[in-house]
Amino acid sequence: MSRGSDRSDPPRVVVMGVSAAGKTSVGTALAARLGVDFQDADDLHPAANRDKMTAGIPLTDADRRPWLDEVGRALAEAPGLVMACSALRRSYRDRLRAAAPDTVFVHLTGSRELLSARAGARTGHFMPPALLASQLDTLEPLDPDERGVALDVAASVDELAAAAARWIVDAGDPAASAEPSPPA
Repeated sequence: MSRGSDRSDPPRVVVMGVSAAGKTSVGTALAARLGVDFQDADDLHPAANRDKMTAGIPLTDADRRPWLDEVGRALAEAPGLVMACSALRRSYRDRLRAAAPDTVFVHLTGSRELLSARAGARTGHFMPPALLASQLDTLEPLDPDERGVALDVAASVDELAAAAARWIVDAGDPAASAEPSPPA
């Protein structure tokens, strides 16, 4: 499961998952560990998409296509980048990989209860907690042939960023552990 590029190449990573999984927090911490820039794909949504989500209306695939193309362009143009992006369906991840083939994925997972509690406690975000169920219904976990790792968000942000960085450095080496280590 190597990245398919020279190990010295800066990584292109998508931290994926549903709303309130911690994509931005973990992505920011991971980017700092890897020494690359961080970008939030939410910032690339056109105003019409943000308006729909703010109104509690789930996006359609047609709404997402231009946004995913913009996210893919940002990944492809960066020498290394950690992007927080929901990337809920395999077809969305395929679209991102079409633009930036060496992209790897860190899927933040969690129980419906934990994610609901986080979504309900969040303030000031355009994505209302009511859309979490729609996202969970849409979510297609990483397939075995996709280069990525799934990490449970019950761990701390630092533990998750450390586990993701270890996996990326090891390029998915089956002998390497993706489990978060206890804090030192």
